[in-house]
Amino acid sequence: MAIVEDLPGVTRDRRYAQGSLFDMDLDIVDTAGLSSESDNQTLNDHMRKQTEYAAKEADAILFMVDGKTGILSEDKEIANWLRRQSKPIILLVNKSEGKSLEAYASEAYQLGIGTPICVSAEHGQGMEDIYDALSPHAAESPPAIDEKNKPLQIAIVGRPNAGKSTLINQAIGQDRFVTSDVAGTTRDSIPVDFDYKGKPVRLVDTAGLRRRSRVNEKVEALSVSETMRSIQYAEVVLLVIDSTCPLEKQDLTIARRVVDEGRALILVLNKIDLVDDIEKLLKDVRNQLKFTLSQARDVKILHVSALSGRNFHKVFDVVFQVYGTWQTRISTGKLNKWLEYALDNNPPPLSSGRRIKMRYMTQIKSRPPTFVIFISKPTDVPDSYIRYLTNNLRDDFDLDGVPIRIYLRKGENPYVND
Repeated sequence: MAIVEDLPGVTRDRRYAQGSLFDMDLDIVDTAGLSSESDNQTLNDHMRKQTEYAAKEADAILFMVDGKTGILSEDKEIANWLRRQSKPIILLVNKSEGKSLEAYASEAYQLGIGTPICVSAEHGQGMEDIYDALSPHAAESPPAIDEKNKPLQIAIVGRPNAGKSTLINQAIGQDRFVTSDVAGTTRDSIPVDFDYKGKPVRLVDTAGLRRRSRVNEKVEALSVSETMRSIQYAEVVLLVIDSTCPLEKQDLTIARRVVDEGRALILVLNKIDLVDDIEKLLKDVRNQLKFTLSQARDVKILHVSALSGRNFHKVFDVVFQVYGTWQTRISTGKLNKWLEYALDNNPPPLSSGRRIKMRYMTQIKSRPPTFVIFISKPTDVPDSYIRYLTNNLRDDFDLDGVPIRIYLRKGENPYVND
């Protein structure tokens, strides 16, 4: 799950995952590397703070050092800090393929954290020793997750430095994610759970998406791939946009990808405290959507300041409203009455001199609402007529802000004999 690359500083936030070591269930937290040397000291301080949070929450701490470089002065500083945490600490000497403990013992023992364990994370060596070291500190297994009360999965996406991490920090009321004016601070897609008015929610912070032509580093390419996967698994996607430079081409590209994936989309115009005329901003964004992304023209648009919290109270009420719409189911009877009315108002075009017959309509799935119309000549129906049906369906059944799928199939009413 974690992005790995042979570079220091790839991990910046703390990332949670569930795993197991033989019969032991684990909640694992990956943290940023701790270093006193950095080109961006503010970012380095944020990364250290995230690691401190993780240490306070943990039942046990795995302190990993590099077996190839040996014990460095920074390792000694970290060891001194860890001893003050009053938590069980297990020292791991990584990258120890094919070597014995004796090769590292003299150096590793001077850290004062007990007997080191030689491991190779890449090759899975030393797992039995880690299991033995963790066993005395293992808690009872947590209760199974109630499938009916799974959290609503929300992906937070957008261009770099749009304020995605700041928005999540505002939502949960703590500095959970590293934030910085430097674009590209977030690299992993990291989930965090919280309750909103008694409803479970999972927010997924993602890396900023730049134009593909500008993605030239391997780490950033992996981050982009992971962000796209987060969109696929999301139920609602918040597209965070910098209000000082709204709806650039990349924003529209991201919005189109979300709609194509069938996810409920909400635009969040962030940093509105830097905008003089908000009404003009909203009007311009609506007009741009109307002409450049017609399938998202009725998407919900919110304007907030994630940093100050301005208008933030509206965000999750709208999220659950759009989520409800995304799950809408319409009875077959209502759909066919609606179809008859739509055909009377604007009949289908002629094909080879004969009127195309639309015989029957039904909804085959929700999330997003998806419909099938059985028709005499499906390939002869122009896209403009499908748009007419889609727009009227959206208006008449209050399906604003969610993708709608309409498929045409050749044949008679398949349910006539049911």
